[in-house]
Amino acid sequence: MASPAPHDMSNGWEAVASELIALREHSSTGVEVIQTWAQNLSNGAEVLDLGCGAGVPVSTALVEAGHKVYGVDASPTLAAEFKRRFPQMSVVCESVETSSFFDRCFDGVVAIGLVFLLSAAAQRQLILKVTSTLKSGGHFLFTSPYQICRWEDNWTRLESLSLGKDAYLELFSEAGLILVKNYTDEGENYYFHAKKP
Repeated sequence: MASPAPHDMSNGWEAVASELIALREHSSTGVEVIQTWAQNLSNGAEVLDLGCGAGVPVSTALVEAGHKVYGVDASPTLAAEFKRRFPQMSVVCESVETSSFFDRCFDGVVAIGLVFLLSAAAQRQLILKVTSTLKSGGHFLFTSPYQICRWEDNWTRLESLSLGKDAYLELFSEAGLILVKNYTDEGENYYFHAKKP
């Protein structure tokens, strides 16, 4: 497996940003899951999109549902494209692990196609940070395979790691989150929907 380039906060995503933007331009994979999840939020909810990319299709679905999105992406190209698409929304070009947006509180947090790109320790820390930034009654949605597995990311060629459903449920318990539901979309992506009581 490849190692990320030194000082590349995006872990290889900046190098493939243009191709990713083009591929996702008309993607609707997962939109129904996002729309279903977003129904748990009040109108005009503030949602943090971790690893937002260019905002298609996740942030697009959230904005269309009437929510205010705050995007975080460590790729300068992707963050700039997000800003171009959603000039009324806020975006920062930062690592999700150290984002300044964790100083705020949100009604919802999404992390689609992100969590499994992190090490086991970083995944745990991210889930704890998400819990701390969620308001009471807030909702968290992320993707990761339900089984324990490792694989090479098709885009960056870096290692991806799913801790497996049982480990994520243990992390929820540790963080003070409760599992609401699991979803699978048309691309066979597996979603964990958790809530902060």
